[in-house]
Amino acid sequence: MSQVNLSRIAAQERLLTPAEVASLFRVDPKTVTRWAKAGKLTSIRTLGGHRRYKESEVKQLLKVTNPSTSGGNQ
Repeated sequence: MSQVNLSRIAAQERLLTPAEVASLFRVDPKTVTRWAKAGKLTSIRTLGGHRRYKESEVKQLLKVTNPSTSGGNQ
């Protein structure tokens, strides 16, 4: 993905680090990387080669995997 495309995506939506995603799911960051390799999550690579994840996609997966937390008092 080119720098222009990555910048445009980042301007439109917040990108999360593997550690941030891991804390939401209460798993190890390496698990998040395995999910990306398996196609469960879409990752975007930074220019330095680090993975980033779209916040909206992560939140949607969180709702699907743990529906009890999607409602109620927040």
